[in-house]
Amino acid sequence: MKEKNQLFTRLKQSKFFVIGFILSLLIVMVSIIAPFIVVFDAERNSLEESLTPPQFFSKGWSGHVLGTDNLGRDILTRLLIGGRYSLMISIGAVFFGITFGLIAGLYSGYYGGWVDNLIMRFADIQLSIPQLLLAIAMVAVLGPDIINLILVLIITGWPQIARLVRAEVLIVRENEFISASKVLGASDSRIIFSQILPNIVTSLLIVASQRIGFTILIEASLSFLGLGVQPPIPSWGVMIADGRQFLMTAVWIIMSPGVALMLTVLAFNFIGDGLRDVFDPKMKT
Repeated sequence: MKEKNQLFTRLKQSKFFVIGFILSLLIVMVSIIAPFIVVFDAERNSLEESLTPPQFFSKGWSGHVLGTDNLGRDILTRLLIGGRYSLMISIGAVFFGITFGLIAGLYSGYYGGWVDNLIMRFADIQLSIPQLLLAIAMVAVLGPDIINLILVLIITGWPQIARLVRAEVLIVRENEFISASKVLGASDSRIIFSQILPNIVTSLLIVASQRIGFTILIEASLSFLGLGVQPPIPSWGVMIADGRQFLMTAVWIIMSPGVALMLTVLAFNFIGDGLRDVFDPKMKT
């Protein structure tokens, strides 16, 4: 109990974690309740209202708060609904990518030998190619849709997790309690999931929060290039792509999703930095 209180105190003292946690929690909550608070249809065109500037000061919440795009679609509505897609895709891809990378790293680090060589050489091949470039190539082959996008993000994201987990396992498996468990006849699965895994959860939490921000950027980049979420479904990358040709005449089209993307990535990166600082052994008293 005392250790939990000390951990909670250190988390509260970390400015990075507090700012990142509050900001990310706000973004996630707004995205969840978005369908219940939006007034306009995110996919309905209204050409007579095309390129309407922000009306917050003139009409308040009853108007187009952040303006409209070239097809007359309400930007605030598309921003909120698009956030749901961006977060859903990124968090889903990170969750399954970490699950796959975790299992691969655990078995690779624990068993070593040909298992380690096989998994790590395959990971090295993927890591030799930039993730965005590999994702572009895979989406071009599979076709651009949400399911394929999530699958590609999982496939291109697991090697980093696997290498991190493997490095942690190589350290933990040399501890005496692992040797004692083997002598007492504990199975490999019990040792891996009951004794090794709990000792690397901290590193997984840190890398997971940072991977979410990075994956959101990859998803937005692919959607911007037309290889991710397909119109008329909104996503932040699609909104930025739609507004780039109006950058000089209707900057509000591109500014809103750009700021939302920046704040979301910063929020999850702040959480990762805060967790890293809190769990750093040098900060423990």
